[in-house]
Amino acid sequence: MTLTFYKYQGTGNDFVMIDNRQNLFDKNNTKLVAFLCDRRFGIGADGLILLENHPEVDFKMVYYNADGNQSTMCGNGGRCIVAFAEFLQIVKHETTFEAIDGLHYAKLTDGLIHLQMKDVDTIEVFENHQFLDTGSPHHVQCVEDLVNFDVKTEGSKIRYGQPYNKVGSNVNFVQKIEDDTYALRTYERGVEDETLSCGTGATAVAIAMHKTGQTNASVINLKVQGGQLKVSFTKTDNVYKNVMLIGPATQVFKGEITC
Repeated sequence: MTLTFYKYQGTGNDFVMIDNRQNLFDKNNTKLVAFLCDRRFGIGADGLILLENHPEVDFKMVYYNADGNQSTMCGNGGRCIVAFAEFLQIVKHETTFEAIDGLHYAKLTDGLIHLQMKDVDTIEVFENHQFLDTGSPHHVQCVEDLVNFDVKTEGSKIRYGQPYNKVGSNVNFVQKIEDDTYALRTYERGVEDETLSCGTGATAVAIAMHKTGQTNASVINLKVQGGQLKVSFTKTDNVYKNVMLIGPATQVFKGEITC
């Protein structure tokens, strides 16, 4: 089988993107997904995303981690699929689409994708970290000397440790730069390594820093390994609403692969 694909990246978080509106892709073939995401034997990516038809909104997003398994929401992947939908001329300046965690609104402005994330009403605050779900589960922990921090080793310990166990959690290590600016590095489950960027992770960090009083800003700048993201929100009755993940999404190349 010869498969046509597109490669997209959002602040270094990269994805194999496939137009599956004709339902030709075998969605149950986890080995195929893992092969396509393999950086040595396949195309190479942090995940694979299918764009499919939807009866009520513009399209449906189906997301797989690099290990081949369908996963929870991916924020950077969501921004990339909006750019892909614009490329396919499915949408123009704004869109509503369905992902695993529900409907998402997005708009395209000046080369940036503004993606609305889910409302967040539950944030667990512990002595040394916070835990919240921004479409995917995230552990948020402040550290010193983030540049030299061993993200893979320490992230894997937390990802598989108590209380996350079988389900696992993404793990974000954070360092404050200014009141409205934070640097972060993320260990992603499913990739089982550090990625250059994580959109739901950036969203989780912004909300966690606000919740714990480390910032009063409602627009937070996030410096990730692959570039810069921005998260904005409003807080009403202890619920974070109108949460927007803002950043670039770029098509890297188009290709064909025999599999």
